Amino acid sequence: MKIATWNINSVKRRSHILIEWLKAAEPDVVCLQELKATEADFPLAAIEAAGYGAAVVGQKTWNGVAVLTRDETPLVVRSSLPGDAADTQARYVEVAYGGVLIASLYLPNGNPQPGPKFDYKLAWFERLIVHAQSLLDTGERVVLAGDYNVVPTDHDIYATRSWLDDALLQPESRAAYQRLLAQGWTDTLRFKHPKDHGLYTFWDYMRNRWPRDAGLRIDHILVSPTLKRRIVDARVHKAMRGVEGASDHAPVWVELKV
Repeated sequence: MKIATWNINSVKRRSHILIEWLKAAEPDVVCLQELKATEADFPLAAIEAAGYGAAVVGQKTWNGVAVLTRDETPLVVRSSLPGDAADTQARYVEVAYGGVLIASLYLPNGNPQPGPKFDYKLAWFERLIVHAQSLLDTGERVVLAGDYNVVPTDHDIYATRSWLDDALLQPESRAAYQRLLAQGWTDTLRFKHPKDHGLYTFWDYMRNRWPRDAGLRIDHILVSPTLKRRIVDARVHKAMRGVEGASDHAPVWVELKV
């Protein structure tokens, strides 16, 4: 099973890029983030024509997540992250497909920090950690894929100097990510490429960062211990960042033997 995650940065604007990529890459599952579209505006007809069903939790402005699954509509298990009934931001959807529980998540950016947005980021992370443990406790095969908005270590960024005040690199953000991994999750990309310093998934549109390969690794696919021995490969489809009109993120994928 080939599972991908991609912050598409407006699914309406980049639906043609997404459809062509689906045809070329042929993933079994795609977790999308930053749809910037409601369910009504989501290009479902085009995606179904490409051979995929979809579970969509949409929202205007900056949020919205979805999971696409080949040849069938995924079974939605959750359409929000538990722990705060007052949170209306569309950042989490969890589905069952092919004997695997798969979540698409879009963790808050948290900038500027310090401040309310960073507090929200850390609170959301705490809710994710609690829910992730409950998923592990089931013993099921689970995948948590998405834009975590966390650079795990200095090994995952081209340079740190201009990012030192950014929420993505703060000690609290990194500590939360490590606490998540400590539950038993495997960061599939780093697991398969432990020494690759250029393993980036995001290149900002500003300051010529894509041509300079000045990237960050903030998109992660984590798998439960029940899937660790089933990891075949994991990579970044880096070329998609160079497509005309591209998202500032590239797709990340993992192949699992299930």
